[in-house]
Amino acid sequence: MTVPRIATFAVLDSTNAEARRRAEAGDFGPVWIHALEQTAGRGRRGRPWRGGGGNLAATLLTPIDLPPAEAAQVSFVAALALAETVNTLAGAEVARLRWPNDLQVAGGKAAGILVESGVRPGGGLWLAIGIGVNLALAPPRESVERPASALADLPGIGVVEPQEFLVLLAERFEAWREIWARDGFAPVGQAWTRLADGLGGPCTARLPDRTLSGIAETLEPDGALRLRLGDGQVVRITAGDVFFGDS
Repeated sequence: MTVPRIATFAVLDSTNAEARRRAEAGDFGPVWIHALEQTAGRGRRGRPWRGGGGNLAATLLTPIDLPPAEAAQVSFVAALALAETVNTLAGAEVARLRWPNDLQVAGGKAAGILVESGVRPGGGLWLAIGIGVNLALAPPRESVERPASALADLPGIGVVEPQEFLVLLAERFEAWREIWARDGFAPVGQAWTRLADGLGGPCTARLPDRTLSGIAETLEPDGALRLRLGDGQVVRITAGDVFFGDS
């Protein structure tokens, strides 16, 4: 197993933005881009993501030879790697996953994943897999849509340096990436489901054109969420903001 190198910067506007600049200049990695401080970090739908202060901001830039729908499954690979890294540090299974890739610890969201992509000349894609982890600090409650937490609040973990966490994360990511490349999405989906939080319970999906509520039944073979509505209709959720239970 060959783990991509880590390039660390004191300050970047955004690790995903740096990955895009490199890709557009013809450098597709693989490389982990790590910033000790981000000045313009962002999450899904352009939401700001706090960087610095002991938190992790990193992006894996890598080429991939899969169609876009399959390449998007990399977010589950990243989520699994994140959860296993946290559980290894904690010495217990304290991390849970919410569809598609939110890391939950101590009742709050402790990490986010943002995957962006582009077409490589000659075929294939480049992926920028951005990962932000609240290692030391969680954002104030009034500044986020969902409750947030930090790993430093967990008993047995304490303060973890971003570089130390990223080394462990990069190893776990590469291990799962190799399984995905060799065996397809099935083993990834099974491992993700084992750590899933919210399946079998109430769920609300905010889609671009409507909001749906029902029971989150299971993960589909391709990673879509199977949502059963009150009238018995089953809907496949492939994108959108998803809220479980009373979150």
